[in-house]
Amino acid sequence: MFYFKKDSKSPTAKKDNEKDVIKTLSTIGDFIRWGASQFNEAQLFFGHGTDNAIDEAVVLVLYALHLLPDTPNGFWQMRLTTREKQIIFNLLQQRVQQRIPAPYLTREAWFANLRFYVDSRVVIPRSPLAELIERHFTPWVEDGKVTRLLDLCTGSSCIAIASALLAFPEAEIDAVDISADALVVAQQNITYYGLEQRVHLIQSDLFSNLEDQKYDLIVCNPPYVDTEEWRIMPDEYQHEPPSGLAGGEDGLYFVKRILREAFQYLTSEGQLIMEVGTSQAALIEQYPDTAFTWLEFERGGEGVFLLAAEQLRRLAKTS
Repeated sequence: MFYFKKDSKSPTAKKDNEKDVIKTLSTIGDFIRWGASQFNEAQLFFGHGTDNAIDEAVVLVLYALHLLPDTPNGFWQMRLTTREKQIIFNLLQQRVQQRIPAPYLTREAWFANLRFYVDSRVVIPRSPLAELIERHFTPWVEDGKVTRLLDLCTGSSCIAIASALLAFPEAEIDAVDISADALVVAQQNITYYGLEQRVHLIQSDLFSNLEDQKYDLIVCNPPYVDTEEWRIMPDEYQHEPPSGLAGGEDGLYFVKRILREAFQYLTSEGQLIMEVGTSQAALIEQYPDTAFTWLEFERGGEGVFLLAAEQLRRLAKTS
């Protein structure tokens, strides 16, 4: 159970507390420690790039000071100006009071060691697919076999961009999303990495606007949160677009559509790699005769499967 402990302090008491904090704390390390304590007291949820209060505080404090995420710890003993303290205090308080995930406050997220612009128009990147991309999709995809890739439900286009830069430097990539707002964010990231000639954005309800396109590989991280999970999710998730998370009663509304249609857009030796996360059990239950290949990750993560084009063709015939 996740909950937020309401603050009963009066406005005057809060103002006095602010003055005390800014007067008492002196260094970067002081504010990281204080911020982490505030986060733990408020019982914040961490899962949008960090998994604990200290790392979350580090992200926000360094961002407020315009310092890089890999700034050496030796800088933590550096003293801060009054103005810097105020900026940090305000940012940490915003995280506590509004429960906004850190990437939305900093407007940046990291995926496959690459920086992406994000805001509330897109889901924050956090997929285990990053590890697969870093490994060039081995051992599942042969080197040089992918000349055309489809990133379905692209959001910020982190999968498309990381694949273009790290896994398939010669491939043409289509990045598809139904959300016009998401595609604006995606375009900003594509432009940032100079990939306008290789990563092409398409607004489409899944495959509806792709006509007769064929791909060697389709990678998809669709909405897959079921109704019950959505009901109990921590407040931090409420800042993300529901259309990027909610997958219907059983979490499989979009997954089933993709399984029915994907084979039509794959080459004869093509493959579909899709993340279904916590809906993995429901998928296995509803498709007991399908031999999903479930991928494993050294850095954690589950619910990612692979199906070949021929498997998808047979599955579509029986659906």
